[in-house]
Amino acid sequence: MAKRRANVFTPGLKVSPETVVSKERRLPIPGEVLVKDGDRVQSKDVVARTELPGKVQMVNVANVLSLLPGEVPGAMLKPEGEQVTKGEVIAEKRSFFGLFRGIAKSPMDGTIEAVSRITGQVTVRGKPSPVEVEAYLDGDVVEVFPNEGVTVRTKATFIQGIFGLSGERHGRLRLLAKSPDQSLKADDIPDDVEGEIIVGGSYADHECFNRVAERGASGLVVGGMDYQDIKAILGYEVGVAVTGNEPLSTTLVLTEGFGHIGMAHTTFDLLSKSAGRVASINGATQIRAGVIRPEVIIPLEETEAVEAADAAEEVVGIDAGSLVRVIRVPNFGRLGRVVELPPEPAVLPTESKARVLTIEFVDDGERFTLPRANVEKIEER
Repeated sequence: MAKRRANVFTPGLKVSPETVVSKERRLPIPGEVLVKDGDRVQSKDVVARTELPGKVQMVNVANVLSLLPGEVPGAMLKPEGEQVTKGEVIAEKRSFFGLFRGIAKSPMDGTIEAVSRITGQVTVRGKPSPVEVEAYLDGDVVEVFPNEGVTVRTKATFIQGIFGLSGERHGRLRLLAKSPDQSLKADDIPDDVEGEIIVGGSYADHECFNRVAERGASGLVVGGMDYQDIKAILGYEVGVAVTGNEPLSTTLVLTEGFGHIGMAHTTFDLLSKSAGRVASINGATQIRAGVIRPEVIIPLEETEAVEAADAAEEVVGIDAGSLVRVIRVPNFGRLGRVVELPPEPAVLPTESKARVLTIEFVDDGERFTLPRANVEKIEER
Protein backbone atom coordinates (compact mmCIF):
# COMPACT_ATOMS: atom_id res chain seq x y z
CA MET A 1 0.00 0.00 0.00
CA ALA A 2 1.32 3.42 -0.90
CA LYS A 3 2.59 5.51 2.00
CA ARG A 4 0.31 8.44 2.75
CA ARG A 5 2.00 11.84 2.63
CA ALA A 6 1.61 13.89 5.82
CA ASN A 7 0.02 17.28 5.40
CA VAL A 8 -1.26 19.88 7.83
CA PHE A 9 -3.11 23.18 7.47
CA THR A 10 -1.74 26.03 9.54
CA PRO A 11 -2.92 29.58 8.80
CA GLY A 12 -0.27 32.18 8.04
CA LEU A 13 -0.22 35.92 7.78
CA LYS A 14 -2.82 37.46 5.54
CA VAL A 15 -1.39 39.65 2.79
CA SER A 16 -4.08 40.60 0.31
CA PRO A 17 -4.20 43.25 -2.44
CA GLU A 18 -7.98 43.42 -2.12
CA THR A 19 -10.27 42.16 0.60
CA VAL A 20 -13.17 43.31 2.75
CA VAL A 21 -12.15 44.48 6.23
CA SER A 22 -14.68 44.98 9.03
CA LYS A 23 -13.87 46.51 12.42
CA GLU A 24 -16.11 46.82 15.46
CA ARG A 25 -15.65 50.16 17.19
CA ARG A 26 -17.10 49.92 20.70
CA LEU A 27 -17.07 52.12 23.79
CA PRO A 28 -15.79 50.65 27.08
CA ILE A 29 -19.03 51.73 28.80
CA PRO A 30 -22.39 52.86 27.37
CA GLY A 31 -22.44 56.27 25.74
CA GLU A 32 -23.60 58.03 22.60
CA VAL A 33 -23.24 56.78 19.02
CA LEU A 34 -22.65 59.73 16.68
CA VAL A 35 -23.25 58.10 13.27
CA LYS A 36 -25.98 56.02 11.72
CA ASP A 37 -26.18 52.91 9.56
CA GLY A 38 -25.06 53.65 6.00
CA ASP A 39 -22.94 56.70 6.83
CA ARG A 40 -19.60 57.10 5.08
CA VAL A 41 -16.83 57.83 7.61
CA GLN A 42 -13.17 58.77 7.52
CA SER A 43 -10.54 57.12 9.72
CA LYS A 44 -10.29 60.08 12.12
CA ASP A 45 -14.04 60.63 12.46
CA VAL A 46 -15.38 60.13 16.00
CA VAL A 47 -18.16 57.54 15.79
CA ALA A 48 -19.02 57.18 19.50
CA ARG A 49 -18.40 59.12 22.69
CA THR A 50 -18.78 58.61 26.44
CA GLU A 51 -17.31 59.73 29.76
CA LEU A 52 -15.46 57.52 32.22
CA PRO A 53 -16.34 58.28 35.85
CA GLY A 54 -13.59 60.16 37.67
CA LYS A 55 -11.48 58.72 40.47
CA VAL A 56 -12.84 58.75 43.99
CA GLN A 57 -11.13 60.12 47.10
CA MET A 58 -12.47 59.91 50.63
CA VAL A 59 -12.24 62.72 53.19
CA ASN A 60 -12.71 61.57 56.79
CA VAL A 61 -14.41 64.75 57.93
CA ALA A 62 -15.40 63.22 61.30
CA ASN A 63 -11.74 62.66 62.19
CA VAL A 64 -10.49 65.94 60.74
CA LEU A 65 -13.05 68.01 62.68
CA SER A 66 -13.36 65.71 65.72
CA LEU A 67 -17.07 65.17 65.09
CA LEU A 68 -19.40 62.25 65.56
CA PRO A 69 -20.32 60.68 62.18
CA GLY A 70 -23.91 61.83 62.56
CA GLU A 71 -22.76 65.43 63.02
CA VAL A 72 -20.89 65.59 59.69
CA PRO A 73 -23.88 66.50 57.44
CA GLY A 74 -24.54 69.55 59.60
CA ALA A 75 -20.93 70.70 59.24
CA MET A 76 -20.90 70.54 55.43
CA LEU A 77 -20.54 73.79 53.49
CA LYS A 78 -20.96 71.97 50.18
CA PRO A 79 -23.97 69.69 49.71
CA GLU A 80 -24.05 66.45 47.74
CA GLY A 81 -23.91 67.03 43.99
CA GLU A 82 -22.08 70.37 44.19
CA GLN A 83 -18.80 70.91 42.34
CA VAL A 84 -15.66 71.76 44.31
CA THR A 85 -12.05 72.66 43.53
CA LYS A 86 -8.87 71.31 45.04
CA GLY A 87 -8.19 72.96 48.40
CA GLU A 88 -11.69 74.40 48.72
CA VAL A 89 -13.23 74.19 52.20
CA ILE A 90 -16.07 71.67 52.17
CA ALA A 91 -16.85 71.46 55.91
CA GLU A 92 -16.10 73.43 59.06
CA LYS A 93 -16.49 73.28 62.82
CA ARG A 94 -16.58 76.33 65.08
CA SER A 95 -16.08 76.23 68.86
CA PHE A 96 -15.78 78.58 71.81
CA PHE A 97 -18.39 80.95 70.44
CA GLY A 98 -16.83 80.94 66.99
CA LEU A 99 -13.32 81.86 68.14
CA PHE A 100 -11.81 78.61 66.92
CA ARG A 101 -12.47 77.14 63.47
CA GLY A 102 -11.63 73.72 62.08
CA ILE A 103 -11.89 73.03 58.37
CA ALA A 104 -11.84 70.10 55.93
CA LYS A 105 -10.74 70.67 52.34
CA SER A 106 -11.39 68.92 49.05
CA PRO A 107 -8.38 66.84 47.90
CA MET A 108 -9.10 67.49 44.21
CA ASP A 109 -11.36 69.10 41.62
CA GLY A 110 -14.61 67.22 41.38
CA THR A 111 -18.08 66.77 42.87
CA ILE A 112 -19.33 65.93 46.35
CA GLU A 113 -20.84 62.52 45.66
CA ALA A 114 -21.88 61.33 49.12
CA VAL A 115 -21.84 62.32 52.80
CA SER A 116 -22.04 59.35 55.17
CA ARG A 117 -23.80 59.63 58.55
CA ILE A 118 -22.46 56.16 59.39
CA THR A 119 -18.72 56.59 58.80
CA GLY A 120 -18.42 60.36 58.83
CA GLN A 121 -16.62 60.28 55.49
CA VAL A 122 -17.27 62.45 52.44
CA THR A 123 -16.84 61.01 48.94
CA VAL A 124 -15.33 63.36 46.34
CA ARG A 125 -15.38 62.13 42.75
CA GLY A 126 -13.00 63.64 40.22
CA LYS A 127 -14.02 65.06 36.90
CA PRO A 128 -15.07 62.47 34.30
CA SER A 129 -12.65 61.62 31.48
CA PRO A 130 -14.02 61.91 27.95
CA VAL A 131 -13.56 58.83 25.76
CA GLU A 132 -13.94 59.00 22.00
CA VAL A 133 -13.81 56.10 19.56
CA GLU A 134 -12.66 56.88 16.04
CA ALA A 135 -13.71 55.00 12.92
CA TYR A 136 -10.07 53.83 12.37
CA LEU A 137 -10.93 53.03 8.73
CA ASP A 138 -12.20 55.02 5.78
CA GLY A 139 -15.36 53.08 5.06
CA ASP A 140 -19.09 52.60 5.60
CA VAL A 141 -21.04 52.10 8.81
CA VAL A 142 -22.77 48.75 8.29
CA GLU A 143 -24.07 48.06 11.80
CA VAL A 144 -24.93 50.19 14.83
CA PHE A 145 -24.86 48.92 18.41
CA PRO A 146 -27.10 51.36 20.35
CA ASN A 147 -25.17 53.22 23.07
CA GLU A 148 -22.09 51.08 22.34
CA GLY A 149 -20.59 51.63 18.90
CA VAL A 150 -20.61 50.57 15.27
CA THR A 151 -19.08 48.27 12.69
CA VAL A 152 -17.11 49.97 9.91
CA ARG A 153 -16.46 48.07 6.68
CA THR A 154 -14.22 48.88 3.74
CA LYS A 155 -12.57 47.31 0.73
CA ALA A 156 -8.82 47.52 1.28
CA THR A 157 -5.34 46.23 0.72
CA PHE A 158 -4.70 44.30 3.91
CA ILE A 159 -1.27 43.36 5.30
CA GLN A 160 -0.63 41.53 8.54
CA GLY A 161 2.70 41.52 10.37
CA ILE A 162 4.13 39.11 12.89
CA PHE A 163 5.00 41.52 15.71
CA GLY A 164 4.24 45.12 16.58
CA LEU A 165 4.25 47.79 19.25
CA SER A 166 1.72 50.49 20.18
CA GLY A 167 -1.81 51.00 18.93
CA GLU A 168 -3.97 52.53 16.22
CA ARG A 169 -2.72 55.39 14.07
CA HIS A 170 -3.21 56.80 10.58
CA GLY A 171 -0.94 58.35 8.01
CA ARG A 172 0.17 58.54 4.42
CA LEU A 173 2.49 55.71 3.35
CA ARG A 174 6.00 56.81 2.43
CA LEU A 175 8.41 54.31 0.92
CA LEU A 176 12.06 54.88 1.88
CA ALA A 177 13.52 51.54 0.74
CA LYS A 178 14.26 50.64 -2.86
CA SER A 179 14.07 46.88 -2.28
CA PRO A 180 12.69 44.46 0.32
CA ASP A 181 16.27 43.57 1.33
CA GLN A 182 17.41 47.12 2.06
CA SER A 183 18.06 48.07 5.68
CA LEU A 184 16.81 51.42 6.92
CA LYS A 185 19.20 53.62 8.90
CA ALA A 186 18.60 56.68 11.06
CA ASP A 187 20.34 58.89 8.50
CA ASP A 188 17.83 57.73 5.86
CA ILE A 189 14.93 59.42 7.65
CA PRO A 190 14.16 62.88 6.19
CA ASP A 191 12.91 65.78 8.28
CA ASP A 192 9.44 66.00 6.74
CA VAL A 193 7.88 62.71 7.88
CA GLU A 194 5.44 64.05 10.46
CA GLY A 195 2.15 62.14 10.35
CA GLU A 196 3.44 59.64 7.78
CA ILE A 197 3.84 55.85 7.94
CA ILE A 198 7.40 55.01 6.93
CA VAL A 199 8.00 51.81 4.96
CA GLY A 200 11.47 50.27 5.00
CA GLY A 201 12.87 46.98 3.75
CA SER A 202 14.56 44.23 5.70
CA TYR A 203 15.66 45.88 8.93
CA ALA A 204 15.74 48.90 11.23
CA ASP A 205 17.42 49.36 14.61
CA HIS A 206 16.30 51.34 17.65
CA GLU A 207 18.20 54.43 16.53
CA CYS A 208 16.25 54.42 13.29
CA PHE A 209 12.96 53.96 15.12
CA ASN A 210 13.79 56.76 17.53
CA ARG A 211 14.61 59.09 14.63
CA VAL A 212 11.27 58.24 13.01
CA ALA A 213 9.48 58.94 16.29
CA GLU A 214 11.37 62.17 16.98
CA ARG A 215 10.31 63.53 13.61
CA GLY A 216 6.67 62.80 14.28
CA ALA A 217 5.93 59.86 12.00
CA SER A 218 2.79 57.85 12.78
CA GLY A 219 4.32 54.46 12.07
CA LEU A 220 7.26 52.40 10.86
CA VAL A 221 6.84 49.19 8.84
CA VAL A 222 9.92 47.01 8.23
CA GLY A 223 10.75 43.35 7.81
CA GLY A 224 12.66 42.80 11.03
CA MET A 225 14.34 44.24 14.09
CA ASP A 226 16.58 42.70 16.74
CA TYR A 227 14.93 41.87 20.05
CA GLN A 228 17.55 43.93 21.89
CA ASP A 229 16.47 46.95 19.85
CA ILE A 230 12.88 46.40 20.97
CA LYS A 231 14.13 46.42 24.55
CA ALA A 232 16.13 49.59 23.89
CA ILE A 233 13.05 51.34 22.48
CA LEU A 234 10.88 50.50 25.47
CA GLY A 235 13.49 50.50 28.21
CA TYR A 236 12.28 47.13 29.48
CA GLU A 237 11.80 43.52 28.42
CA VAL A 238 8.65 42.89 26.42
CA GLY A 239 6.92 39.57 26.00
CA VAL A 240 5.84 38.55 22.51
CA ALA A 241 2.47 37.29 23.77
CA VAL A 242 0.55 40.58 24.10
CA THR A 243 1.46 44.09 22.93
CA GLY A 244 -0.38 47.20 21.78
CA ASN A 245 -0.55 49.45 24.85
CA GLU A 246 3.06 50.65 24.85
CA PRO A 247 3.40 54.43 25.53
CA LEU A 248 5.00 55.22 22.16
CA SER A 249 4.23 58.08 19.80
CA THR A 250 4.94 55.89 16.75
CA THR A 251 3.51 52.46 15.93
CA LEU A 252 5.90 49.70 14.86
CA VAL A 253 5.00 46.74 12.62
CA LEU A 254 7.48 43.97 11.81
CA THR A 255 6.24 42.00 8.82
CA GLU A 256 8.66 39.07 9.12
CA GLY A 257 10.18 38.69 12.60
CA PHE A 258 13.26 39.37 14.72
CA GLY A 259 16.62 39.95 13.03
CA HIS A 260 17.68 40.96 9.52
CA ILE A 261 14.87 39.45 7.45
CA GLY A 262 14.03 40.64 3.97
CA MET A 263 10.43 41.77 3.69
CA ALA A 264 8.34 39.31 1.67
CA HIS A 265 8.24 40.45 -1.97
CA THR A 266 4.45 40.34 -2.07
CA THR A 267 4.22 42.56 1.00
CA PHE A 268 6.84 45.01 -0.28
CA ASP A 269 5.21 45.22 -3.70
CA LEU A 270 1.80 46.02 -2.20
CA LEU A 271 3.26 48.70 0.06
CA SER A 272 5.23 50.14 -2.87
CA LYS A 273 2.14 50.36 -5.06
CA SER A 274 0.25 51.98 -2.19
CA ALA A 275 2.86 54.67 -1.49
CA GLY A 276 1.17 58.03 -1.09
CA ARG A 277 -2.12 56.54 0.10
CA VAL A 278 -3.56 57.10 3.56
CA ALA A 279 -3.43 53.92 5.65
CA SER A 280 -4.44 52.73 9.11
CA ILE A 281 -1.87 50.92 11.23
CA ASN A 282 -2.05 48.99 14.50
CA GLY A 283 0.84 47.25 16.29
CA ALA A 284 -1.29 45.21 18.70
CA THR A 285 -0.07 41.60 18.83
CA GLN A 286 -1.38 38.54 20.64
CA ILE A 287 0.40 35.24 19.99
CA ARG A 288 -1.85 32.84 21.86
CA ALA A 289 -5.53 31.92 21.97
CA GLY A 290 -7.48 34.58 20.09
CA VAL A 291 -4.55 35.55 17.87
CA ILE A 292 -4.25 39.26 17.05
CA ARG A 293 -1.86 40.38 14.33
CA PRO A 294 -0.34 43.81 13.78
CA GLU A 295 -1.78 45.24 10.58
CA VAL A 296 -1.62 47.82 7.84
CA ILE A 297 -4.94 48.60 6.15
CA ILE A 298 -5.03 50.70 2.97
CA PRO A 299 -8.63 51.50 1.94
CA LEU A 300 -9.40 51.31 -1.80
CA GLU A 301 -11.70 53.50 -3.79
CA GLU A 302 -14.94 51.82 -4.84
CA THR A 303 -14.07 52.24 -8.52
CA GLU A 304 -10.62 50.70 -8.29
CA ALA A 305 -9.89 47.35 -9.88
CA VAL A 306 -7.20 45.15 -8.39
CA GLU A 307 -5.63 42.72 -10.79
CA ALA A 308 -4.09 40.34 -8.25
CA ALA A 309 -6.32 37.66 -6.73
CA ASP A 310 -6.89 37.41 -3.01
CA ALA A 311 -4.62 34.46 -2.36
CA ALA A 312 -5.18 34.75 1.38
CA GLU A 313 -8.61 33.20 0.93
CA GLU A 314 -7.12 29.95 -0.32
CA VAL A 315 -6.71 27.09 2.11
CA VAL A 316 -3.13 25.94 1.71
CA GLY A 317 -1.50 23.17 3.71
CA ILE A 318 1.98 22.76 5.13
CA ASP A 319 3.92 19.95 3.49
CA ALA A 320 7.53 18.77 3.34
CA GLY A 321 9.56 21.60 1.81
CA SER A 322 7.15 24.34 2.91
CA LEU A 323 8.69 27.57 4.13
CA VAL A 324 7.40 28.34 7.62
CA ARG A 325 7.92 30.86 10.38
CA VAL A 326 8.05 30.02 14.10
CA ILE A 327 5.48 31.99 16.10
CA ARG A 328 6.42 30.87 19.62
CA VAL A 329 9.49 31.41 21.79
CA PRO A 330 12.35 30.50 21.99
CA ASN A 331 12.71 30.66 18.17
CA PHE A 332 10.05 33.30 17.54
CA GLY A 333 10.32 34.83 14.06
CA ARG A 334 12.86 32.38 12.61
CA LEU A 335 12.29 30.94 9.16
CA GLY A 336 12.77 27.31 8.19
CA ARG A 337 11.91 24.55 5.74
CA VAL A 338 9.78 21.60 6.80
CA VAL A 339 11.83 18.41 6.47
CA GLU A 340 9.58 15.94 8.28
CA LEU A 341 5.94 15.63 9.34
CA PRO A 342 5.65 12.59 11.64
CA PRO A 343 2.08 11.23 11.47
CA GLU A 344 1.95 10.18 15.14
CA PRO A 345 1.74 12.59 18.11
CA ALA A 346 4.96 13.07 20.07
CA VAL A 347 5.54 13.62 23.79
CA LEU A 348 6.68 17.19 24.46
CA PRO A 349 9.02 18.33 27.28
CA THR A 350 5.85 19.39 29.17
CA GLU A 351 4.80 15.68 29.03
CA SER A 352 1.77 16.53 26.90
CA LYS A 353 1.25 15.04 23.44
CA ALA A 354 0.97 16.99 20.19
CA ARG A 355 1.45 16.63 16.45
CA VAL A 356 4.91 17.91 15.58
CA LEU A 357 7.09 18.71 12.59
CA THR A 358 10.82 19.07 12.04
CA ILE A 359 12.18 22.16 10.33
CA GLU A 360 15.61 23.21 9.13
CA PHE A 361 16.30 26.87 9.83
CA VAL A 362 17.34 28.81 6.76
CA ASP A 363 19.92 30.95 8.56
CA ASP A 364 22.15 28.25 10.04
CA GLY A 365 20.83 24.85 8.90
CA GLU A 366 19.96 23.75 12.44
CA ARG A 367 17.11 21.26 12.70
CA PHE A 368 14.43 21.63 15.32
CA THR A 369 11.29 19.64 16.19
CA LEU A 370 8.33 21.58 17.56
CA PRO A 371 4.51 21.44 17.71
CA ARG A 372 2.76 22.17 14.43
CA ALA A 373 0.70 24.86 16.16
CA ASN A 374 3.93 26.81 16.73
CA VAL A 375 4.49 27.61 13.05
CA GLU A 376 2.72 29.33 10.20
CA LYS A 377 3.23 28.89 6.48
CA ILE A 378 4.77 31.62 4.35
CA GLU A 379 3.46 31.79 0.82
CA GLU A 380 6.20 31.89 -1.80
CA ARG A 381 5.50 33.57 -5.13
